[in-house]
Amino acid sequence: MREVLIITEPEKVKILSEETRFRILQLLRQRPMTINELSEALNKDRTTVYRHVKTLEKAGVVEELEAHGNERVYSRTARLFLIKADPDESVEQFRQAYLQVEVEKLVRLLEKTGFRVKNRDELVRLAKDVLNEIEVNSQPILKRISQAEIELTEIELFHLLNMLVFLQSCELCEKAKRVKNLIEL
Repeated sequence: MREVLIITEPEKVKILSEETRFRILQLLRQRPMTINELSEALNKDRTTVYRHVKTLEKAGVVEELEAHGNERVYSRTARLFLIKADPDESVEQFRQAYLQVEVEKLVRLLEKTGFRVKNRDELVRLAKDVLNEIEVNSQPILKRISQAEIELTEIELFHLLNMLVFLQSCELCEKAKRVKNLIEL
């Protein structure tokens, strides 16, 4: 299993954006599972789950790990997926919804760690705007890395993402000042 898989193809993002497939990937992050186990966890029939697993397998994000009689055990092909497809009308709604959820988690994390947020709605809006801008502007670099099929470790991904933010830091200075004013340290 790879540590990181960068997904930049809109077709693959469409496959992952379907709710049941997304939930299957979340379950397989915990451990490899059979169709029966996935079916039970998702409260869906085996045929439906099997069809979704095969679609994920064809997209290269799930693989058959082993067989136990008639049962097949499936796992993810990577521990982490970095989904960064070119802006495409068909995946933009999913991308924006996913970004909103992640920004909300980020703001909750700040609040849980004791930061006082002066204007939560403004911070959420600004954080979403900044993360969206970084994602869109990072696409050419991420796409090139994905196409080169370079295997990244988790720490290399972390450093790459930091570098992508750094490359855009001058353009984001004003927004960074606004965010700093919204968070009381």
